[in-house]
Amino acid sequence: MKLSQIPNIEERLHKLEIVVNPFSSRAGKHDKEKSFPIQNIKDLIEIGYTALSIPRKYGGQGMSLYELVRAQETIGKSDGSTALSIGWHMGITKHLGENDIWEQDTYQDFANDVLHHGALINNAASEPATGSPTRGGRPETTAVEMNEKWKINGRKTYTTLSPVLTHFVVSAGIEGTEKIANFLIKRENKGLTIEETWDSVGMRATGSHDIVLNDAVVDKHDLVQVLQPGNKSAQGWLLHIPACYLGIARAAQEHAVQFAASYSPNSITGTISELPNIKQKIGEMELKVVQSQHFLYSVARQWDNSDQSERETMKALLGAVKQSVVNQSLEVVDIAMRIEGARSLSEQNPLQRYYRDTRAGLHNPPMDDMTIMHLAQESINKLIK
Repeated sequence: MKLSQIPNIEERLHKLEIVVNPFSSRAGKHDKEKSFPIQNIKDLIEIGYTALSIPRKYGGQGMSLYELVRAQETIGKSDGSTALSIGWHMGITKHLGENDIWEQDTYQDFANDVLHHGALINNAASEPATGSPTRGGRPETTAVEMNEKWKINGRKTYTTLSPVLTHFVVSAGIEGTEKIANFLIKRENKGLTIEETWDSVGMRATGSHDIVLNDAVVDKHDLVQVLQPGNKSAQGWLLHIPACYLGIARAAQEHAVQFAASYSPNSITGTISELPNIKQKIGEMELKVVQSQHFLYSVARQWDNSDQSERETMKALLGAVKQSVVNQSLEVVDIAMRIEGARSLSEQNPLQRYYRDTRAGLHNPPMDDMTIMHLAQESINKLIK
């Protein structure tokens, strides 16, 4: 049964949990091999998950941000790499459709590909020379207009989901101008190749390889967005990032609690879960998880219930959610490893993978320093008004 046929959010999440539960048993192998979990993505497409975030006016379900973060947390608990990977598709699809960023016909064609053919999309924006696009560097990738077409050349890094992407949104500087634009490039374009460069120790199974554009030619209408300089609008869809890491933290919490409830060294009677110092750590993990869930869910609901003008006031709050949830997730994993001790560093123990994966969250947007500066300025503005 497709998720779209299930009318209740909690029932959809329950169905999703059943489908993604096997991901956890595959995660260790993919991590060790640095292989991409293609079967996981196929399973998500099969149940219609990847189409849920398409707005209703384009034939989708118009998934709320609240449901998106709940779903991404559920996937993250089974496999962080799969959650982060598919989260980009889910969020971008939602963001583009809800805000009419592309021409409607262009988005409708893409939405039809998602609905009927399992198409997948991600942005290709990072470059070796510019680092994170959130820092504002001008891309070195170039677009040249020629005979009603565009010729694009350059290299993009960190293109998560690249082994299965069908659509790439590539940022490029328009040669001879100061303009920067996004171009829609399909996988079958002869000028697009993927170089398997991903060698990170965290989120190893995200397939975040480089894409190389060598005279990739696209039609004139494939220029889908001219990017405006300055501050970006508030982007609630990026909450898929902390949701993923919260899911990983919950997996670490569960593993540590199960260990504590079953481990009984011969130096004590009963299990270590009965020891005050272990109970303290278990309680600390639960507190951090509950705090993170309430913060994430409440802000997602606030976004869903706000109009566009109200959403624009939420930029600092959205950044605060990401920073708080990711850092608390790191702390939960650390506590879990303290409970299990040196055995948590064994390659056979998933906690070492959870530790490496959650570290990656520090480098997903927005960055902590930018969030703190934004919060500081907001606090100052409140006092001087």
